[in-house]
Amino acid sequence: MAQVLFISHGSPMEALDQGESASAWRALASQIKRPSRILVASAHWSGFPIRLTGSQTPKTIHDFHGFPAPLYDLQYPVPGEPRLAREVACRLSAAGLQSWIDPERGLDHGMWVPLRHLYPEADIPVVGISISARHDADWHYYLGRQLAQTLDDDTLLICSGSITHNLGDMRDDRDDVSAYVDAFQTWIGQQMALRNDAALLDYRRQAPAAVRAHPTDEHLLPLFVAMGAGDTRAPQRFNAVVSLQALAMDAYLFERTAIDDAPEMSRPIRSLVSVGR
Repeated sequence: MAQVLFISHGSPMEALDQGESASAWRALASQIKRPSRILVASAHWSGFPIRLTGSQTPKTIHDFHGFPAPLYDLQYPVPGEPRLAREVACRLSAAGLQSWIDPERGLDHGMWVPLRHLYPEADIPVVGISISARHDADWHYYLGRQLAQTLDDDTLLICSGSITHNLGDMRDDRDDVSAYVDAFQTWIGQQMALRNDAALLDYRRQAPAAVRAHPTDEHLLPLFVAMGAGDTRAPQRFNAVVSLQALAMDAYLFERTAIDDAPEMSRPIRSLVSVGR
């Protein structure tokens, strides 16, 4: 059965780093069958209707400022696969999730930074897909369920975000982990081990320090896409380090599921797909 990854992509500097996160990403790649194509949902591309990259040669987007010059020289010259983009767009539109192809959009750093470590040869076709910051956790869970029905077993789904993401709390001292980051990261890990999807989807009310961990929740939304696409078993957890005091770098490896095996939504699907029409 094909698999699904959630990855906390961290700072763009992870592209140059060969530390714990890079090692964890390489370990993740070794855990799964080499895919024929990759679909990546990134926290750094938000829009509604849903958008998918349609270029045969997607460019490497350096969507950040103030970093060392060598970072801007990095490229991830991977091929695209417009046919996959069209198939996904058609399936999602049929499921009530408006979708269209963006022929100009490239791959943002939430996509190419982890991919440089997962598949450094850049020889597997990649399609990017947006999330929608205007929609909630349940909507993204439903998106994941639909993707599970669309993607074949040779396609890897990567959902790229962050377990915690408060840039205002970032510091250079990596030894002093903020207590709220540890509390939130631990809570997510506990609920994942139980596959308590109802609590996770309601994290904003139930998790400790949820609002401080995510002043805005776009970086956690990819996790719900992965949960929707994964089956009901507890995922494997990789990489529990915290970067710059504020970025919990957890990654999770899910098995893929059929839609009939997915947990029930916390409210009717009709209310999810009607928003934004």
